[in-house]
Amino acid sequence: MQQIYDYVNQNKSRFIDELKEFLRFQSVSTDPAFKKEVDACSHFVKALLTQIGFPTITIYPTEGHDVVYAEWIHNTDLPTVLFYGHYDVQPADPYELWTTPPFEPTIRNGQIVARGASDDKGQVMCHLKAIESLIQTHGRLPVNVKVIIEGEEEVGSRHLYQWVLDHQEMLAADVLVVSDTPMISDTQPSLSIGLRGLIYFEITATTANTDLHSGQHGGAVPNAITELVHILSKLKSEDGIIQVPGIYDSVQPISPALKAEIDKIPHSDANYQAELGIKHCPGEPGYTSIERRWFRPTFDINGIWGGYTGIGAKTVIPCKASAKISMRLVHHQNPKEITQKLTEYLKEITPSYVDLKITDIKADFPSNPFLADITHPSIATACSAIEWGFGTKPVLQGEGGSVPIVSFIQTKIGMPAVLMGFNLPYDNIHAPNEQFSLDRYIKGILTVSHFLTHFKR
Repeated sequence: MQQIYDYVNQNKSRFIDELKEFLRFQSVSTDPAFKKEVDACSHFVKALLTQIGFPTITIYPTEGHDVVYAEWIHNTDLPTVLFYGHYDVQPADPYELWTTPPFEPTIRNGQIVARGASDDKGQVMCHLKAIESLIQTHGRLPVNVKVIIEGEEEVGSRHLYQWVLDHQEMLAADVLVVSDTPMISDTQPSLSIGLRGLIYFEITATTANTDLHSGQHGGAVPNAITELVHILSKLKSEDGIIQVPGIYDSVQPISPALKAEIDKIPHSDANYQAELGIKHCPGEPGYTSIERRWFRPTFDINGIWGGYTGIGAKTVIPCKASAKISMRLVHHQNPKEITQKLTEYLKEITPSYVDLKITDIKADFPSNPFLADITHPSIATACSAIEWGFGTKPVLQGEGGSVPIVSFIQTKIGMPAVLMGFNLPYDNIHAPNEQFSLDRYIKGILTVSHFLTHFKR
């Protein structure tokens, strides 16, 4: 591994420059105005793979954005690693809150600052530069490698699901490796072992055919905002218990083995509150804040609107009010089943004089939870690689967010998954001034190199 270490450090400046070039693409997948930039970025990814030396590289167009696929199969007796990442990014708005332009990468205090630096271009580059380093120092790869880098993760991987189904045989591998998850802190490396699933709805309450004068009709007609608030208040108790009947039926207790791993994590609620500027960590009784964030289901109101919100006063009784709501799901919870339970309960608690429209925003894009088998050898290999790359033994952590395609690939193709991410919780992903530590970038390359070198079936 000394050759790898030397090569990576000798080429550090070039690796940083290539990451900068990647970050300059405004590959915002959700906004059609950036379509040309997203397309150009997929071709840049192909060029990176070509430069590394992949003999097979294909850009697969979809009805949305391209999927870039590459493979290097040189010895069928060796194990095969399938890597997944994405080249699309979140919108940079609000631009005025960026200290420097979001698509002009800037080095500041050891961080590279740009949209996509952590999510996910910097982490994709950790893998690609690790593969390059192994080829350049050893003339070959220690394993077979397949790569999927898509352009729609930030919009739910809308067209990747069908693409995976259409190419199941081609994607067969011994392990799926994903770097789109965080580590605990700058001083404590970690390996994520779980992802929560997600369901997401917009609900609209309608009580009349028009807004009404609050003087002429006040006290005699229903108020859509008031009715919607009453409905929402019945979905979660004050102490954090989700009130949807049957919602916890399939939730498994945190196992003693997993609990023991969680207890190793250095965490302070006081520090967590200080970082976020909050005064309290409310939630489901009987669980720590990190257990609730990673291994328990949640219900949240993501947005609410209705009536008059402009300057001054407008004395109306709103006829319509809407909210966006979501639930994070944990292992063994089925999104379709939870959707049905939630929908039935919403209808049950809605008064007969309120018309409630329920729109499932993610109906076509399943987001199932994932939990790794921590006894699988790939987890030990990943932990060993992180310890070599970062110089400190990692702890195991969960991840409260979702990467929907992980569980889909795992179940449809059949392979364990390793969530080996390198960013930090305070890297401002999806927010202004997103950043990625250059030190972690280099250590991530070293870590992936070690994993590929030591992974066995």
